[in-house]
Amino acid sequence: MEHATNRRKLAILVGGGPAPGINGVIHSAAIEAINNGVDVVGILDGFEHLMQGELVSKPLCIEDVSRIHLRGGSILRTSRANPTKNVADLDRCADVLIREGIDYLLAIGGDDTAYSAYRVARHAQETRHVAIQVAHVPKTIDNDLPLPDDIRTFGYETARELGTRTVMNLMEEALTGRRWILVVTMGRKTGHLALGIGKSAGATVTLIPEEWGDQPIRLQEVLDILATSIIKRLAEGKEYGVAVLAEGLVEQMAPEDLEALKDAPLDTHGHIQLSEINFSDVLKSELHRTLKEVGINLRLINKDLGFELRCADPIAFDIDYTIGLGEAAVSFLLAGGTNATITIQRNQVVPMPFESMMDPRTGRTEVRRVNIDSFVYRSAYKFMIRLKPQNGSDDGILARMAAHTKLSPEAFKARFGYLIGIALRPF
Repeated sequence: MEHATNRRKLAILVGGGPAPGINGVIHSAAIEAINNGVDVVGILDGFEHLMQGELVSKPLCIEDVSRIHLRGGSILRTSRANPTKNVADLDRCADVLIREGIDYLLAIGGDDTAYSAYRVARHAQETRHVAIQVAHVPKTIDNDLPLPDDIRTFGYETARELGTRTVMNLMEEALTGRRWILVVTMGRKTGHLALGIGKSAGATVTLIPEEWGDQPIRLQEVLDILATSIIKRLAEGKEYGVAVLAEGLVEQMAPEDLEALKDAPLDTHGHIQLSEINFSDVLKSELHRTLKEVGINLRLINKDLGFELRCADPIAFDIDYTIGLGEAAVSFLLAGGTNATITIQRNQVVPMPFESMMDPRTGRTEVRRVNIDSFVYRSAYKFMIRLKPQNGSDDGILARMAAHTKLSPEAFKARFGYLIGIALRPF
């Protein structure tokens, strides 16, 4: 089976959540393809319409994309439509691409988008005997795709920059109003964005799921870490602070500790829709309760941070980065490459084969988590104001902290000492 025309054609689509820099990839990919005699079509709304057997798209010329790299959002929009759930959807996607004469497919997105593009192209080859070359450009503000540790996903740096400036403003608000502010950032399973924002802004304390490894996270332990950070600040004469928490804490939390998880909606890829869980509201309410139990009453404010970062105009780093990625992806495809995620490592283009990024047990892309043994994390932890293991042998600081509660020093150790290994875990 052959394509109906000899004119080469590149299709570009975007999947998953928005991230600053999407338009930069579209900009350079389209220009590179057109300059090499390839027609370019932008597919709207990810795989959504392809799964219905339709091509909803628009042709792209240089005039259409010449300035879009400066803008946030996506001129092709995006969706989380997942064609890998059943063969019928794969059939329709493959048939549309073949019917429209698509030779190359450039998928911009996260791990789910990469996997979907890979499966569609493989299905076209195995069932229709038509080769569609596929390249993926990694996008997510979560920075959690399985790339080398020093390689960022595009959009992360813009999100971190804007998130940092927001938290810096909130820190001034906390000081001025003598209050604590709980900031929950996007991040799904990982703490990259929370840690990047918290460290850059100098937040009082930052909590990410990687602290717990693969163990279920108990809500009360999170609350106790926050409570003791607050008490430690009170012992220093400061009634204010900002805590940054990754939303990924929810996904790893013991279900019995968070009733909201039982009925949490899932997206089309099976992930909990964390934005539908009022985690920051739960934190605020339960932290009030925990503090009240030890005789403390102070003002708490909660703030969710994420949606306002995803469609922001990209900073210079992400503009530069995405222009390079788009060009590199098209060059890879035109040179005969396929089935790879395009990265730039040590200033060189490095295509990473899809199969090398997938977990052999599940066939799905692995998630890159924060390495808590790294200097980056240890440096961030060092400057956090929180109860730390070295405080366990310092009766002075523990007594000063206890003095700001209704607990005696010994009762304080019995209640919170498990956090630093000097008492048994109470739950």
